[in-house]
Amino acid sequence: MENLDLLIIAPVFSMQLLINGILVGAIFALAAYGMALVWGVMNIINIAQGEFVILGGYVTYVVAGYGLHPILSIPVSSAVLFCVGWFVYKLVIVRVVDRDLFISILATFGISILMQQLMNQVFSADVQTVESGLETWFLFDNMVTVTQVKVMAFVIAIVVGATLLIFLKKSRMGQAIRATAQNARAARILGIDTDKVYATTYALNAAICGAAGSLVVMTWVIQPFVGLAYTVRSFMIVIVAGLGNLAGVIAAGVGLGVAENFAGFLLGAEFQTAFVFSLLVVILVFRSRRLKRQRKVLK
Repeated sequence: MENLDLLIIAPVFSMQLLINGILVGAIFALAAYGMALVWGVMNIINIAQGEFVILGGYVTYVVAGYGLHPILSIPVSSAVLFCVGWFVYKLVIVRVVDRDLFISILATFGISILMQQLMNQVFSADVQTVESGLETWFLFDNMVTVTQVKVMAFVIAIVVGATLLIFLKKSRMGQAIRATAQNARAARILGIDTDKVYATTYALNAAICGAAGSLVVMTWVIQPFVGLAYTVRSFMIVIVAGLGNLAGVIAAGVGLGVAENFAGFLLGAEFQTAFVFSLLVVILVFRSRRLKRQRKVLK
């Protein structure tokens, strides 16, 4: 409990963990946007979510290697992942839409394994990172550091969430996505091409993951087999926030980032990932019991 005593004695460390948690939580929320979209519209839990994030990071790594500034690689990564998402939909996902949820979980789990192995063959299992070229701010007499890339990630998460909300409400495709999410059969009767809607939804998810992956590789490190942690985080955030609640996704992402940072400091960095998985189990048990109570009330 030495670290806990340190937080009590020196509150500035708590401030550092809180700021870091809020900023990195925005990156988690960014990856969760797409999962919430796919789950709500297509009723598919995308187990390959984390692999899309890591692939987006590798796109930034490759593009930066050719001399393009890493910040400018974010739209490139999004565009590449949009095409990858469209291709994956046409190849696999189109065959599991409107099927049992468990089948879609198995299908996307297979996609995640395939993507891991392909990234391993192309980029090797070595960890990679990209220097963002951004500076670090020093606050409170240089006792608290704030990296500009994390602040940028927070701003991008807010902007993407707002843009996605406007897109869903104002654009024709966005309205078609919302109609399909409410009742796909009725949408087809009204002349909406639901196959195109599903393809666009899945591709948008991949594009958002691409942007998140660009921020991940500039903030931490990536390698082909770390995608599962981002899948679990996205799943957890969506479970807490609920489908279609983009503001809730940001709040849940920030909350997870703060909790994870404090847990890593108190328990040790080696237990940080274990804390995330344990928290997921706790949340699932809590939600399960809550649903049981609701069923009893309805009866």
